[in-house]
Amino acid sequence: MYEQASHSLLNEILNRLKEEISEQDLRHFYTRLGANFYAIHSLFSRLYGKRPDFEEQAQRLVETMARAYIQRAEPLRQIDIEREKDYNWFLHQKWVGMALYCGGFSGSVSNMEEKLAYLQELGVNLVHIMPLMQCPPGKDDGGYAVSDFRRIDPRLGQLADMQALAANMRQRDMLLTLDVVLNHTSDAHDWAQRARAGEKKYQDYYYTYANRNVPDMFEQSMPEVFPETSPGNFTWDPEMKRWVMTVFNSYQWDLNYSNPAVFIEMLDVVLYWANQGADILRLDAVAFLWKKIGSTCQNEREAHLILQLMKDCSQVVAPGTLFIAEAIVAPVEVIKYFGEDAVIAKECEIAYNATLMALLWDAIATKNTKLLTQGITSLPVKLERATWLNYVRCHDDIGLGFDNQDIERAGYDPNTHRKYIIDYFTGQFEDSHARGVPFGHNERTGDARISGSLASLVGLEFAIEKGDDRAIDDAIGQILLLHNILLSFGGIPLLYYGDEIGTLNDYSYREHAERGGDSRWVHRPQINWERAALRSEPGTIEYKLFTALKHMIAVRNEIDAFADFNNRQLIPVRNPHLFAYERYHLQQRGDTVLVVSNFDSKPQSLDLDEAGAWGQTAYGRLVDLHAGQSPDIINNTLVVPPFGFCWLSEMR
Repeated sequence: MYEQASHSLLNEILNRLKEEISEQDLRHFYTRLGANFYAIHSLFSRLYGKRPDFEEQAQRLVETMARAYIQRAEPLRQIDIEREKDYNWFLHQKWVGMALYCGGFSGSVSNMEEKLAYLQELGVNLVHIMPLMQCPPGKDDGGYAVSDFRRIDPRLGQLADMQALAANMRQRDMLLTLDVVLNHTSDAHDWAQRARAGEKKYQDYYYTYANRNVPDMFEQSMPEVFPETSPGNFTWDPEMKRWVMTVFNSYQWDLNYSNPAVFIEMLDVVLYWANQGADILRLDAVAFLWKKIGSTCQNEREAHLILQLMKDCSQVVAPGTLFIAEAIVAPVEVIKYFGEDAVIAKECEIAYNATLMALLWDAIATKNTKLLTQGITSLPVKLERATWLNYVRCHDDIGLGFDNQDIERAGYDPNTHRKYIIDYFTGQFEDSHARGVPFGHNERTGDARISGSLASLVGLEFAIEKGDDRAIDDAIGQILLLHNILLSFGGIPLLYYGDEIGTLNDYSYREHAERGGDSRWVHRPQINWERAALRSEPGTIEYKLFTALKHMIAVRNEIDAFADFNNRQLIPVRNPHLFAYERYHLQQRGDTVLVVSNFDSKPQSLDLDEAGAWGQTAYGRLVDLHAGQSPDIINNTLVVPPFGFCWLSEMR
């Protein structure tokens, strides 16, 4: 869009570009900058237009983008062009991800190259390597307390190792996902150290105050993120002699995005990692980016403007790079992190489907799907050119962020039901085989979250200890049941490392001085590669899980209806143990799949007439695409095995 004020400013900025920039070949850069500058100028003005240094900061912004474009390698520029032409490329069903800690999975970045074949054997072609940037030993928050945004943690390798890994993955058509921690830095970061030393410029990079007046105003409305281990939202720094905002941990200082210098610095970090070969960047804690007195300081309008501005700037330099919004918030809020356009993601192309994750764990605990069905019915429809990241486990705890109205509609009391789920997964009931560990217990509210590996939460740890073969089979069945939904629901399925071989809780964290108080380390394992080798030995747990997941992924790749174009229809059914939905192909009529999942330990039945037209095709004309054979159908009634599932399609 042409707009005189913004383009007049752009012309002035381009005329003032430093010679070392203007002499470069910037053809694609100028084209994209011209196309996006009205939006960039509008957003930058809304955020920072009242500042006297606005034009100076706008100049810095364009120069930062130009330098990043100049530094972008030619192979990455070619990928940008290809992805601009095929703009729906990431919605294809071929993408299957895995999240992992490099240290726990391979030991180092260089050793990751050796493990790519293992991931490809399973069918994984999108790898999210958890935070790799340098952190202070002992105060790292699992990699999210960054002390240097441009250095790899020396315990894991060097930048050259990451560049080699990225190049290797490109050759294998695998996507690399890396974290950028946007909300805060470690107190050991150079900016924080210079703030401590009294430099006003860097004190303005954070929220720092000489007395408690402003902090106390903030505290009136701000919730506590980690009330058990890090109560409050401000920490007194005796060296700086100022209070500093520390929402997550006392050693993590929140960045002040009302300062445009902070935005430009962090945009430069984002573009830096895009230029190292990251296909996708996971933007951490985006809900917290803007702080406002009298609010919860989460999901503020300005946080969305910051993300929109960051996306527009990224589109100029690295349009082939996608953003993931790490916003674990209510469905009505998380949907906003895609952006406000009717079709195109204006903020982040991908968002975590924490709602689906929490609802799946509810169905596992209750053995029924009332709340799962109700919660998915209430889940807002995503944009056409955006997608969910669907997961069962991740590096973090499990929060029970269900909507209270959905809980009530499902027939439960919200407080009682949440307590039941927490008690169930922490093994407080005789019939619960779960071995979860509480996390973040709030003495004041009684609220808590849950830590634990997938295998231990569904009873595999218990079953192995008891030597109970039936319980082992039930646990394996539940692991596969949950992954069946990840792979068929619509979006990018994200497996968690170790789940593919049934890795159990690792209680050794309790003996670690710095980690002992953080139960999330119970599910951040060191992979036992001797156990992983058992995936090739029939009859072992590792073989049963790995082989079944490998087969499931391979079948998914062949089903065009599993691509993500808002082509899912939930099918309410009377049987409370079953969860059913239809996936259909937008261009090919008849290319439709009915997914039915049984969350009970006993066989369950579904009258196919409840599923509309499926009842008319039941007699000998349906095939289970996953099993490769006809399903059990008797008198138009489908029988689903205990913890089983079907991917039904009409025979051709």
